[in-house]
Amino acid sequence: MAYERGSVLKKNFTASDWKRYLPRPICEEYPEYEELYDKAWELARAHVRDIPGMPQNPYMDEAFCDTQVWVWDTCFMSMFCKFAQAVFPGVETFRNFYEVIHCGRCLPSITPTENEPSWTGAITGVPKNIEVHIADNPPLFAWCEYENALIHGERAYLQDLLYHQKYLQKHYDWIENLTEQQTLRGVHAPTCLIHVRDGYHWEGGRSGMDNTPRGRKGKTAQRERPKNTDMLWIDAICQQALSAKALSNMFGLLGDLNEQTFWYEKFEEKQKLINDLYWDDVDRFYYDIDAHDHRFYKVKTIASYWTMTAGVATRERAIAMAERLKREEDFGGTLPLVSLAKDDADFSPKGKYWRGSMWLPTAYATLKGLSEYEMYADAHLLAHRILQYMLRTYRDFEPHTIWECYAPEGYRPATQVNDETFCRPDFCGWSALGPISIYMEYVLGFHTINAFENIVKWAKPDTFKGNIGIQNLRFGDVVTNIVANEKSCTVISNRPYTLEINGKNYAVREGKNILEYV
Repeated sequence: MAYERGSVLKKNFTASDWKRYLPRPICEEYPEYEELYDKAWELARAHVRDIPGMPQNPYMDEAFCDTQVWVWDTCFMSMFCKFAQAVFPGVETFRNFYEVIHCGRCLPSITPTENEPSWTGAITGVPKNIEVHIADNPPLFAWCEYENALIHGERAYLQDLLYHQKYLQKHYDWIENLTEQQTLRGVHAPTCLIHVRDGYHWEGGRSGMDNTPRGRKGKTAQRERPKNTDMLWIDAICQQALSAKALSNMFGLLGDLNEQTFWYEKFEEKQKLINDLYWDDVDRFYYDIDAHDHRFYKVKTIASYWTMTAGVATRERAIAMAERLKREEDFGGTLPLVSLAKDDADFSPKGKYWRGSMWLPTAYATLKGLSEYEMYADAHLLAHRILQYMLRTYRDFEPHTIWECYAPEGYRPATQVNDETFCRPDFCGWSALGPISIYMEYVLGFHTINAFENIVKWAKPDTFKGNIGIQNLRFGDVVTNIVANEKSCTVISNRPYTLEINGKNYAVREGKNILEYV
């Protein structure tokens, strides 16, 4: 029988006091961030669902429609659920995908509402099976399992996942062996990802970047959704490299040197291929490439920053990539980390979905990439701009909520593909990443929490006045408060651990600690 982390969640699923499991960020100079933070958790809580027959109950619904579930939405939702794992089933929800994609299981039926999109084939009032929408969505399970494991610290869970279930190895191998289109039982759409010698063919919707202009052959995109059958996608190969690296890291946590080395060598194979073929030394940028002659498809998108998230970029190249994130004509400005460079011919100031909007999942992944290269000051600057933009949009734009994606200008939600209709409101869903994960990890600076090494690493920003920190932070068996001012840091903990502040380690004892800065 599989190791059941879900039993804890089930116990707390209906608890009225679920908020007591949440961490509480402290930012005295910007107390208004608390309102956005609470709103994100409230909206996300509404999407904890319990449907009889699902492999995992309760599970996180992605806030889109009843009869479909999405791989990459769920993966990114797990990246904020990790901070309240007792009451938000993030990685537990992956089981609903693992058992469909790798065990041939079908999900149960549900009676859809009148709001269900017509393309699902659902009819109001008529039961229909829930489906995995796309199986070859970005392969991020291993990365997210690793990031969550660092906080829950449960060796038994990892041992079951890696040695018994082997879902992550199966998923990696399945992606590697996709050499023709497949239609899987329990999955709505056929696959489009095809592995060839130098990378992966793909398609806009499967990549998650639905109407991105990537792969165009003229000045502007002629297709609403790209499917250039000659192009190899930079994000696909980076995400597979990231998966191999995450598997290596997880085996490392368990002390399995053989498996750790095996998977790291797979990572290095991808890393070499990416650096040999996908880097343009003239533009100083990683691009999608042609499968036949390796020419670059010079459309600058946020997808290229998976090279940093995966840690495949050399240090020098990562610095060049990071500089573009701060330039107004590229990915910078009042709202940075937009999906398409602003000097691109297909860029829309209203967003037009993936033609200029800022999306929280790719923004978060990019910030993770900056952190990978210890560019904490840059990550803080960009993250703070994102949070300020989201807050002002929340307060000034009606309805006052959190949106699916954001327009690069004007403090407003982005438009959909038609460039007129606004994107979805109340989207938490992955947009909770902004007020929760981006806030805590990069605005406040708690970029690394590792229950296996019993350490919290804090790139404490020097830009905030007054108290700054976090209360009720939970990792492994530790529950701790960390609150600092300009002179000292007060830490209260139920167990000892190491707190690293701007590169210096402090031993935290059980009880109250006063840490004086040198």
